[in-house]
Amino acid sequence: MKRSAPALVPASSLGIIALASLLTTELHAADWPQWRGPHRNGHSAETGLLKEWPKEGPKLIWQIKNIDSGYSTPSVVGDQIYLLSNEGLENEFVLALSTKDGSRIWSAKLGVVGNPKQNPSYPAARSTPTVDGKNLYALSSDGDLVCLETSNGKERWRKSLRKDFGGQPGVWAYSESPLVDGEALICTPGGSNATMLALNKNTGAVIWKCALPEGGEASYACPIVFESGGVKQYVQFLQMGLIGVEAKTGKLSWRYERSAQGSPAVIITPLADKDCIYSGAFRVGGALVKPLKKDGAFVAEEIYFNNKLPVGLGGVVKVGDYYYGSSGQGVMCVDFKTGEIKWEERGIGPSSWLVADGRLYLHAEKGEVALLEPTPEAYREKGHFTPPDRPTRLNQMEKAWAYPVIADGRLYLRDQNLLWCYDVKAGK
Repeated sequence: MKRSAPALVPASSLGIIALASLLTTELHAADWPQWRGPHRNGHSAETGLLKEWPKEGPKLIWQIKNIDSGYSTPSVVGDQIYLLSNEGLENEFVLALSTKDGSRIWSAKLGVVGNPKQNPSYPAARSTPTVDGKNLYALSSDGDLVCLETSNGKERWRKSLRKDFGGQPGVWAYSESPLVDGEALICTPGGSNATMLALNKNTGAVIWKCALPEGGEASYACPIVFESGGVKQYVQFLQMGLIGVEAKTGKLSWRYERSAQGSPAVIITPLADKDCIYSGAFRVGGALVKPLKKDGAFVAEEIYFNNKLPVGLGGVVKVGDYYYGSSGQGVMCVDFKTGEIKWEERGIGPSSWLVADGRLYLHAEKGEVALLEPTPEAYREKGHFTPPDRPTRLNQMEKAWAYPVIADGRLYLRDQNLLWCYDVKAGK
């Protein structure tokens, strides 16, 4: 995911279709059921949160040190936390914990850790589980896609992206977090046989395959729902570039390659707003494109490209007319429509991002945490702390890559085998 040969971990608009229809279960504003939250854009709908933190940071409710290794970001629904971890290289699993105190409820084995011989080497569990009603969907780093019951971890069905679909992961294995849209489960095996794939979420049966002869590696990004010209699409950022696939048929609608060309690791989940999409990759830069229908076919019109725009593994989030993300050295604010960089500061360094109740939450690669006021005027911290008892790194290049999560007034932070839970609710 990050800086040299990266290691992975991997609403408000007409562009992203309301993902209330994406997750068929009745969710509460307090839930964080999947990668980057309810709408896959890094936004929480919660209110009543602290606008500023005390000097020592928000109150630590609990911390646990026994969730084993991994870069997986948690999902939180109701009173349970779900994440992926690994014990050595032979046991990658889904773990369910209690929100009350972090105690274990159940675990379910997925398989082995994928691509253990990496360079640089960061073999570990990576993706975030997706919770949909009474079911949970998890993709292991080796390509084991499993549907489990949330109550007890019982397996309902299983597929292998490698064996069943000829999948081709990148050097750092699979990092994608599955997307549920209605009755369909969307994932990205990579390769030429089923570059992208839609399965029936209840049975695992194939709905369609998007087979691209030049499909190549799956990359480490996650798909989103997007609408263009009245056509619902799934947008994914592959190693070969950004693509839009027709949701009904799996037919390739359009592609845009420039924001991925030359990158050793395409990681950022695309950011969509209204009719435009931002994507950016390590050692390349970022671009805004607008898919348009011309002469009966879709094309991706480039609005702007700049090699100075955010490409950090922590993704990008949009607030108002601006989006926020990380460069190689720090953090920045960018005008979404024009690509103009409004400010760039070292701050706490490259970070993962979250938006809640008018504030930006940052979990830095070096382990620190900050609260920012989102404004194009300047970098304005409203709090800053370092979680206790941080883990020993596998090597000097490894960082804290799990994204921050907010659910029911609590901030969850994961770093390898540790999970912290903080109270960020404002006092009455």
